[in-house]
Formats: sequence, structure tokens, C-alpha cells
Amino acid sequence: MSLPPDDEPPEHRRYHSYLRALEGVVEAEEADLLSAVLRDDDPAMAEAAVNQHLERRAAELLTGPGFPAWAAATAAVVGDRDFLARRLREWALLRTVALDEPWTDEELLTASDWFQRTAVTARFVTSPAALGLLAEHGRTRRVRNAASGRG
Repeated sequence: MSLPPDDEPPEHRRYHSYLRALEGVVEAEEADLLSAVLRDDDPAMAEAAVNQHLERRAAELLTGPGFPAWAAATAAVVGDRDFLARRLREWALLRTVALDEPWTDEELLTASDWFQRTAVTARFVTSPAALGLLAEHGRTRRVRNAASGRG
């Protein structure tokens, strides 16, 4: 059951407002807006909004030439926020695998469940070596089965 708009908690309104602002932000203002969102009084909500944006932007930019600069600028804003920093590193690892650049078995096998699921379900990861490794040693049955079906 959804609440009437007047009864919606203020953090929910801010979250949706942040998502709308982030969706329309121009590249030159993105880091400043991300910083502003992360200064919100509700850190969990703020990080959730930034993560939602990070997911969308990383997927859009992943295999293009703009990803490294975007990732570096975003990493500087995210700083030491563990979850966001890890997610950004894992998007960079997905890029590495997608572009068939060097990676190690350890990187893939110690990455999060999210990374492994994304690697086997995302169509931009086609590396037979990565899919084979995850088919054999993926952390969950779901990952192993999905990788086997693609390898």
C-alpha cells in the first residue's frame, strides 16, 4: 500500500528528488551534485541514491572511452564510503573483463555476489575464460548455472 503524497516520509521525497536531479545532471556538474547528495542528513538514503545513479551511469559508460575519467571523478567523490567504493571498483573490473583486458582468477572469485551475478547475466561480458571460471568456481549455484549456460 502506498502512502498518500502528503504522508510520504521526507527522506523518500528527497531520495526521488535526488534521483531526478542525478538523471538530468550534466557531466560538468555531476561530481558537485553527488557530493551534495552525500551530505544529506540520512547517509543510508543518500548512499542508496548515489548507488542507483552509479549503476545507471556505469552501465551506460562501461565500454566507452569516458568510463575511466568518470570512474576516477566518482571515486574521488565517494571517498571512503565502503559500499560505494567497492561497487565502483567492481564496475571497473566488469569493464576490464568486458574489454578482454588482463584480470586474475582471484579478482573474479573474491568479488561480491553482485559482481558475479552481473558478470554472468550482462551481455557485455563474453570472455570464455571468465565465464568458464565462474561456471566452475562461482560462489552460488545461480552464478555457476548462468555461466555454464553462456560458456
